[in-house]
Amino acid sequence: MSLDSSASTWVELRMQAFYLFRQGIAASSPEAAVASALKARESDIAAARGVILIALGKAACLMAGTALRFVGDKLRSACVVTNRENVLDIEGIEVIVGGHPLPDEGSLRGGSAIEEAARSATPDDLVLLLISGGGSALVCAPVLGISLADKVTLNEALVRCGADISEINAVRQIFSRLKGGRLAELTSGVRTLSLILSDVPGDDVATIASGPTAKPATGVSDAIITLRSHNLLQSLPPILRRRLEDLAAGEDRACASFNHVENVVIGSNAISLQRVMSGAEERCFRVIKAADWLSGDVSEAALALHRLALLAARHDGPVAIVAGGETTVRVRGSGRGGRNQELALRFALLNERQPIPRPWVFLSGGTDGRDGPTDAAGALVDSGSTERMRRRGCKPEAHLSNNDSYPALATSGDLLLTGPTGTNVADLQILLMQ
Repeated sequence: MSLDSSASTWVELRMQAFYLFRQGIAASSPEAAVASALKARESDIAAARGVILIALGKAACLMAGTALRFVGDKLRSACVVTNRENVLDIEGIEVIVGGHPLPDEGSLRGGSAIEEAARSATPDDLVLLLISGGGSALVCAPVLGISLADKVTLNEALVRCGADISEINAVRQIFSRLKGGRLAELTSGVRTLSLILSDVPGDDVATIASGPTAKPATGVSDAIITLRSHNLLQSLPPILRRRLEDLAAGEDRACASFNHVENVVIGSNAISLQRVMSGAEERCFRVIKAADWLSGDVSEAALALHRLALLAARHDGPVAIVAGGETTVRVRGSGRGGRNQELALRFALLNERQPIPRPWVFLSGGTDGRDGPTDAAGALVDSGSTERMRRRGCKPEAHLSNNDSYPALATSGDLLLTGPTGTNVADLQILLMQ
């Protein structure tokens, strides 16, 4: 293969990977998912005296805007909380901006507004909750005696230690007035419908946005196990340790009934991943599904995907290796990046040591359009990525050791920039080879 034809192949593969990623995002469109779910429940809306609309998460504005078309003049009150990047104007409704990935004063305001809206519901009303990923940080309602600073310290420690989303939420719900089913307790006796975009493995409604309307699957013992396993228990602020001790002594509230709640998953990573697979097959790729849910440490995930790529390269014809999920990063440095950027950079470095003997590209991106505290969704690398970095004076290994993948990938022109997508169903990985 000549240099010109090889370069053309890489360009084509990069375009196809980006197109498939956008197709995956579109498959979990908040507007289409909400419209489909509410069209099937128009009689429930018609039977209600009024509708209390509560939307939280990165897709809150798009979900709420669509729901209003079905609710019409039944709307009694509404509360919408999202992150700054996904704010949209909704006529007649104030949109509250919360903090992400760490809660802030806006998150506290959002938590109070949601509590007020939930408490206002009467038995003849319908409480319509629209939940999407990111809600755990965007909405903050700490239990009495715990401050926002305490919650930020806890969240930051959990994120930096490499805990997965299930572990993080098991801990966060212990210190919240809304998480872990407590929002559903506020609407007890009132029909409550939660339409949920899932960004967690297995679409567990008790984990998405920390399960505000789901019966908790974990308790204080699980939270303590998580904190101990990541060596965080002894470093907690004293007020948080006392809360855990009180709950462990049996002072937690009795388990409430959830018979009034219907939780419905209307979009998920699995749905998006299936669309990516179908799109790859339409483009004549032989599709290999690497995992139902790619998780664990990002270094292990990169190694597993690279090994699979080396095996797949032995077969003739175009191959697509796809996965979806959410890896974790143990933060040891002070650099800038996110789990998808680090996964892509690690993959490129592995290929430098043991090259895949065919033209290839690898995309890893967050479906919300934001990877960690950056403006990139992730990255799209190829076999020339590390060479481009080195040619421009960048040492990718040094950047990786400092969790500083963003500037390295910017140097090679490999950042995946989509802008906010309005949805959030975890991450997608797409490896294409010719």
